[in-house]
Amino acid sequence: MRGFLPFLRDAWALARPYWSSEEKWKARGLLAVIIILNLSLVGMNVLLTYWQAAFYDAMQTKDAAAFTSLLLLGHRSEEGNYLPGFSIVAALFIVVAVYQLYLNQALQIRWRRWLVNHMLHDWLGRHAYYRMSLVQAGADNPDQRIADDTRLYVDSTLNLGLGLMNAVVTLVSFIVVLWGLSGAMQVFGITIPGYLVWIALIYSVVGTWLAHLIGRKLIKLNFNQQRVEADFRFSLVRVRENVEGIALHGGEPQEETGLRSRFGAVMDNWWAIMRATKQLTFFTAGFGQVASIFPFIVAAPAYFAGRIPLGALVQTSTAFGSVQASMSWIVSNYDAIAAWRATVERLTGFHHAVEAAHAAAQEGPSVTTGSGGALTAEGLRLVLPQGRVLTEDAALRVEPGEAVLVTGASGSGKSTLFRALAGIWPFGSGRISRPEGEALFLPQRPYMPLGSLRRAVCYPHDPAQYSDAEISGALEKAGLGALATRLDEEGSWERSLSGGEQQRLAVARALLVKPKWLFLDEATASLDTEAERQLYTLLRAELPGTAILSIAHRPAVAAFHDRVLRLADGRLNPVNPQETPA
Repeated sequence: MRGFLPFLRDAWALARPYWSSEEKWKARGLLAVIIILNLSLVGMNVLLTYWQAAFYDAMQTKDAAAFTSLLLLGHRSEEGNYLPGFSIVAALFIVVAVYQLYLNQALQIRWRRWLVNHMLHDWLGRHAYYRMSLVQAGADNPDQRIADDTRLYVDSTLNLGLGLMNAVVTLVSFIVVLWGLSGAMQVFGITIPGYLVWIALIYSVVGTWLAHLIGRKLIKLNFNQQRVEADFRFSLVRVRENVEGIALHGGEPQEETGLRSRFGAVMDNWWAIMRATKQLTFFTAGFGQVASIFPFIVAAPAYFAGRIPLGALVQTSTAFGSVQASMSWIVSNYDAIAAWRATVERLTGFHHAVEAAHAAAQEGPSVTTGSGGALTAEGLRLVLPQGRVLTEDAALRVEPGEAVLVTGASGSGKSTLFRALAGIWPFGSGRISRPEGEALFLPQRPYMPLGSLRRAVCYPHDPAQYSDAEISGALEKAGLGALATRLDEEGSWERSLSGGEQQRLAVARALLVKPKWLFLDEATASLDTEAERQLYTLLRAELPGTAILSIAHRPAVAAFHDRVLRLADGRLNPVNPQETPA
C-alpha cells in the first residue's frame, strides 16, 4: 500500500468529478443542508451539557420545581439564563437526526448513480472492457468494483467525511466548555491552565498512535477480502451460466473442489481479519472503557473538596468525553478507515486500467469508413496477446452484395480476422476500410441479452423499431415460428434455447436489421447440413444487396458463396473452385 497522502489524492480524484459535474449545485446544496443539520446536532449536544449541569444541580439541591421545568418546557435560572426543557431539545434532536440520515442517504444514492453511470460508460466505451478481458491487467472482477465498491466508497466517504467534520466541530465546541471547567493545575511549580484539555489531548494522541500500529495490517487484509469475495462469487456465476456443460462432463466434483478452494481463500483472509480486528478491539475497547471513567477520576478531587457541585462534575465528564472522543476519532473509526482505503485502492486500480485501455484504443488494425463501395483490408498483421503472429500482410476485398467464404485450419486466425473486421481487435496493425451502411457480426455463440425474447431478437436495436408482425415474420422464416407467441416472455434464453435455436435466432436478427454488411463466424455450425443450407439460401434470397463474409469449416457452405479464400501461412489466398475448402 502507498503512503497516506497519495491515497488521499486518489480519494479526491474519485470524488472531484461528481462535485464539479452537471449535478454539482444539487449535490452541493444537499451536502450543505446535511452539514447544517450535523452542526445543529453538535450544538444541541453542547446545549445538553449545560442542561445536565442545571438538572443535576437541581437534584442535588432537591429543587423539584426546577427539576420539573427542566424536563418539560424549560427553566430560567436566578441569573436570568434560560435553558429549554429536555422534551423540546429531544424532539428537535429526533427530527434533525431523522432528516440528517434521510438526506445523507439521498445524497449517497444520487452520487452512486452518477458514479456507476460514468464507470459503465468508461468501461464499455471504446471497447475498454474487451481489451481489459484480454490482457487481464489492473482490474479483476470489474462487476464487483462497479456494483459493490462504488456503494462502499460513496457510503464511507460521506459518513467518514461528515464524522470527521463532526469530530472537529465537537472538539472546538467542547474544548471551550472543558477549558472553562478545568481551572489551572500546578505541575512541578508550573501552572497549567485548562489542564483537562491537555490531558485529553495527550490521551488521544497516544491512543491514535497505538491504534495505527496495531490495526494498519487491516488495510491490506480488507483489500484482499474484497478481491477473494469477488473471485468466489464469479466462480458461482460461472457454474450457473454453464450448467449443461458441467452436467454433461460430470464435472461436479471438479467444480466443487474449485469452489471450495476459492471459498477457502475467503475463509483464510477472513480469519486474518478476525485476528487483526481482535487485537485492535482489545485496544479500542480498553481505551474506551478507561476514557469513560477517566474524567471522573481527574475531576473527583475538586468535587470532594467542595469546589464544584455535582452538576459541574457531570458536565466536566461529558465535556471531557466529547473532547477525548473527537480527538480519538481515528481510533474509533480505524477499521472503517482501513476498509475505505481498500475500496479507494480498488476503484483507483479500475480507473487506471480503463484509462490504459482507452489510451490503447488506437492500437491494432484501424477501421475507417471508406468512400468506395468495397470493403478492403490491407497490410493486416494480427497478433495474439501473448505475441504469436497469426497473419502477416494479409489483404482482403469484398464487393457490395458479394458473398465470400473464408476457410482455414483451426488456430490459423479466422476468428481473429472476424474481430479485426469488427474493429475490436487491439493487437496488430493494418488498415480496414468499411463503406457506409450498417454492419452486423454474428459469432458462433450468439449473445442473448437479459430480458424478453423480443429484446433478444432485436438486439442490439431498440425493439420499438420493429412491429410484432416484423419480429414474428423473421422468427418464422428462421425456423422459430413456435416462439412468435412468446415475444414478451422474459427468461434466460441462452439456457432455454438450444445452440441451434440460438443460431437461428441470430439469423432472424439479420433478417430484421437487413445490414449492408453481414459477417458470420461459424454462425450455423450448430445446425445440421440441411438446416444450414436452408438458412444460407434464406439469407441470399432475403438480403440480395447484402455483402456476406462467412467463416466456416464445412465444404458444403462454399456453394452459397461467390468466392472462397483460405487463410494459411498468415495470408488470405483464393481457392480454386475445384478445390475442397478446409
